Amino acid sequence: MTDSAPSSPAATHDVVIVGGGHNGLTAAAYLAKAGKSVILLERLDDVGGAAVSAQAFPGVEARLSRYSYLVSLLPQRIIDDLGLDIRLARRRYSSYTPVPGDPTGAGLLIDNTDQEATAASFARVGAAADAEAFTAFYESTGEVARALWPTVTEPLLTRSEARGLVGDDELWDALIEQPIGGFIESRLQSDLVRGVAATDALIGTFASVSDASLDQNRCFLYHVIGQGTGEWDVPIGGMGAVTGELARVAREAGARIVTGAEVTAIHPDGSVSYLRNGHERHVEGEHVLVNVAPEVLDRLLDADGDPDARTGTDTPARARAEGAQVKVNLLLSRLPRLRDESLDPQAAFGGTFHINETYTQLEAAHAGMLRGVMPEFLPCEIYCHTLADPSILDPELAESGAQTITVFGLHTPDRWLTDENNDATRQRLQDAVLASLDSVLAEPIESLLLTDGDGNPCIETKTTRDLERALNMPGGNIFHGPLSWPFAEDDEPLGTPAERWGVATQHPRILLCGSGARRGGAVSGLGGHNAAMAVLEG
Repeated sequence: MTDSAPSSPAATHDVVIVGGGHNGLTAAAYLAKAGKSVILLERLDDVGGAAVSAQAFPGVEARLSRYSYLVSLLPQRIIDDLGLDIRLARRRYSSYTPVPGDPTGAGLLIDNTDQEATAASFARVGAAADAEAFTAFYESTGEVARALWPTVTEPLLTRSEARGLVGDDELWDALIEQPIGGFIESRLQSDLVRGVAATDALIGTFASVSDASLDQNRCFLYHVIGQGTGEWDVPIGGMGAVTGELARVAREAGARIVTGAEVTAIHPDGSVSYLRNGHERHVEGEHVLVNVAPEVLDRLLDADGDPDARTGTDTPARARAEGAQVKVNLLLSRLPRLRDESLDPQAAFGGTFHINETYTQLEAAHAGMLRGVMPEFLPCEIYCHTLADPSILDPELAESGAQTITVFGLHTPDRWLTDENNDATRQRLQDAVLASLDSVLAEPIESLLLTDGDGNPCIETKTTRDLERALNMPGGNIFHGPLSWPFAEDDEPLGTPAERWGVATQHPRILLCGSGARRGGAVSGLGGHNAAMAVLEG
């Protein structure tokens, strides 16, 4: 059961998996544990894809979650089924949002454990009327989460079945049928508070809250249904600990994982061609599970010159994939001081730190970037891994008080980047992120940067073009394309296992198993789980 030399006949496996990201590893683990012969081909030298930890700064013992960084959508069912030793830390604070331009540094701190303190914080930023309304807003989304979350590891419901399961037509229409902006505006009054809610609809998605496409609604839904609560947790040991466990289980179950294997063509008959160590090789599977973006699958199917081989999925035709974020990793000597000296920075940075993300700022940034105009202050949000999990740092570094922070800048669409301007645009975006941070902090963020072994500041910026180059994600889209609803339309065909599990292409032997599958996106394992279930059902 080995990959063949070019002159040999194609090897036969039950399943060939293309791509060793977390979904491919999830599928490999399930199928190998079920007794299937599995070979997984990964282009890079290591598995994990976007869910990896890396020593981003030379000579500095800090392993950052380089791309993806929090976990919400990984079902406990997958963890239990596979026996994964994964630990997730729940954050006490949901978010902190300074009032932009407020000289006193007033900000909204939402403490999950102290309702009175949270209500007082709403009052301090002039949003007392929204304190109860904000709680009610997320109680409403919680109703939808509790209804839909258990279905994501089951065959697809139809739209009508999902609507009936939610059991609240008014809420369904507000979240699923109409732009999410109407729901936010009808429930919340403060521009600041509306912005906190709106970020759930926009992070990683280039859209207005009022877009008729409803891309923002789908993004919002996936941000609030995880675990039936919408909580986002810190993976202990970094994101690489999650994919490391998946790889361990897959290997121990008998899956063969081949790295440094660049797939060059996928054929509808189940044969796969790839290059490894300069040699062309071929394998064949009863099924081929594809953990790459649908656009990449199209190119691989076209590689033999047959345009009729192009994929078709069980979802409507996809728009060109486009990411809309910039990610900046920083290693600081300590947490920055806040303008509000009465607030402990560990509280502010203990959840999601929203910066220049009022409702008005978010909409203005989107409108401006449609024209190619950078906002004065880029909407950003910060996550600090080391407050919840210092284990990603060398003990001496952790003892010194050093902290990692990750900044996610919104509304920076890939359409403005090219291979030629990427370096200059990366620097421009990095400068914009730092300026946005400085606008709400009591000291310049750059003054706190540690230096690496080469004497350079510990700051790493990844554009959408960088993601496409490193991870083969078209347009740097972290979801592999526009997200899909976690249900099928009433008139969609659901006659085959692949259709029922939301992983079908037009070729029966080829299934999607990544973020481009129905119910894909984020670190969830759902694409891999559902493709594996379709194979086992068939």
